[in-house]
Amino acid sequence: MSYLSRKEVDDLKPAIDKAVLKLLGDNDSSLVSTAIYCLNSGYDKRKTADKLSSYVDSKRATRLSEKIFDLVDDARSSYKSRKRSRSRDREKERDSKRNKNARNYDSDRETDKVKLSSSKIKEMMQNAQKQIEERKKTLDTLPSKQDSPNASIPPPSIYGIPMGLLNRGDADKARKIAQLQAQIKTKLSTGILGNVIIHVPTAPEKPTPLILDDEGRTVDKTGKAVQLTHIAPTLKANIRAKKRQEFRTQLHEKLSDDNNEPKFYDNRIGAKPAMRNKRTLRFHEPGKFQQLAERLRMKAQLEKLQNEISQIAKKTGISSATKLALIAKSEGTNEDIPSMEWWDSVILEDNLDTIRDGKIAIKSYIVNTLVEHPTQMRSPTDPLRPAYMPVFLTKKERKKLRRQNRREMWKEEQEKIRLGLEAPPEPKLRISNLMRVLGTEAVQDPTKIEAHVREQMAKRQRAHEEANAARQLTTEQKRQKKIRKVKEDTSLGVFISIFRIRDLHELASKKFKIETNAKQLFMTGCIVLYPDCCVVVVEGGTKQQKKYKKLMQHRIKWEEDIVKDPDGNEVPNKCVLVWEGTSKQRNFGEVKFKACPTERLAREYFKKHKVEHYWDLAYSNAVLEPTIEV
Repeated sequence: MSYLSRKEVDDLKPAIDKAVLKLLGDNDSSLVSTAIYCLNSGYDKRKTADKLSSYVDSKRATRLSEKIFDLVDDARSSYKSRKRSRSRDREKERDSKRNKNARNYDSDRETDKVKLSSSKIKEMMQNAQKQIEERKKTLDTLPSKQDSPNASIPPPSIYGIPMGLLNRGDADKARKIAQLQAQIKTKLSTGILGNVIIHVPTAPEKPTPLILDDEGRTVDKTGKAVQLTHIAPTLKANIRAKKRQEFRTQLHEKLSDDNNEPKFYDNRIGAKPAMRNKRTLRFHEPGKFQQLAERLRMKAQLEKLQNEISQIAKKTGISSATKLALIAKSEGTNEDIPSMEWWDSVILEDNLDTIRDGKIAIKSYIVNTLVEHPTQMRSPTDPLRPAYMPVFLTKKERKKLRRQNRREMWKEEQEKIRLGLEAPPEPKLRISNLMRVLGTEAVQDPTKIEAHVREQMAKRQRAHEEANAARQLTTEQKRQKKIRKVKEDTSLGVFISIFRIRDLHELASKKFKIETNAKQLFMTGCIVLYPDCCVVVVEGGTKQQKKYKKLMQHRIKWEEDIVKDPDGNEVPNKCVLVWEGTSKQRNFGEVKFKACPTERLAREYFKKHKVEHYWDLAYSNAVLEPTIEV
């Protein structure tokens, strides 16, 4: 069935309403709209009946479909008859116009014939002959030649046209022809076309003889050198061959020039072959190994003596006090004690030694009865923007909100389909519902229908997988997501932890875990290696510190490793959390190891980062630890 136009379907709508009312006894707008949709889509009777069977039973749907298509046939036949009648009316109008124009043309020709009578035509021809004769007389007065250029204009009768049968148009044509012939003859006579030179072919000249001199040059009869014409090749193949030959000749000349050039060498450079020196015998001086043995014995005795002294000092507490005094001394030497604190300089005189009436001099004009309140400043830990509590929905509320959003989206899609902005979706076919959806079509060719259904199912699966792939994050996006999860905002304050370990020099696996975990958590800090006091400082957020503290105090089993204390005794290794707190900013960069053989170098390293008190705190605890244990 061919598609109907929108106008034809609109004209059929009242008739379809009447047919539905007659069949069902009631107006059903959904049934009418479905029938109109079938007509617009170009469905046939069977497909329309299947579509209408979803609203009424199959028998009524078949009757209604037949009635609708009968109305369509009637409308088409009436439309064709109206079209034929219109075409006949147009042909009649064209014939009447054509007859009217023919009659007008014939009447015009008759009027022209009446106007131009035979007497008038004769008068016109006589006047033309008189003018020709006058022109002849004027031309005869000019000097005549063999071919007289001023030929008279021949009368029209010479062309075989009787004078009485010429009308006005024919006479004008004859006069124009005569005038053109007269103009050509006058131009020939005056010499405008007579200056054309006619070359008469002469006998072919003989080729000049080829004369060569002693040197092989071409010369003429007098002995002068003649330059022969050089014929250049025009074909591209010949031009390329010529260029190739020239390039080969130039290359050959260049190679011959290079071979002829002498090669120069610099005599100042002496090329000596590499010579291997012969190994000679090296003898030790007498008594060398005896001296080494004496040094080792003395060193062992000194270590033994130091161990005895340290044990005695540990029992009495002298060693820890000495070390603490050294630490305090090293701390105080680098800082100057001011003569007056800054908060006292406001009210005191410039010199503290100034005493008035047995008291220290005070600037009395500054002191008054008013109370000075300090300026209220924002705490560095307060957020820059106000933080609002997010709204938490229950599981039931989340489901309801999702259901409402999906309902709105579905309504919007249906509205677009109704307005014609989008095509209606094809029915969702599956193996289980193809008989119910397609009906008789599935029975006619089940193999084809099954292949179509499986193709549609594969298409849906493919669209689902492509949507999932489009939503999937790339490798770089996944990495950034993990980094965002681990990193924390430390703009309002940095959390710091300081750990002290007895010995970390030869524990490669432990060192790797400490460094790698700090880098994986994106923490900053340092690891200082000093005998009997290795310090680990890490900076980061609260979650990072929690994970790192768990690593240092629980995951790594420090007690498994046996190390030596300053006295030389073997003791289990140990990790202690010295201090944890907050700071305004970070003081270290990426976590790195720093080996410091002396206490001064370790303190200078921390001082360079303006946190020498970290080292003082950790080292003083290491000094006092043996005393506390005893």
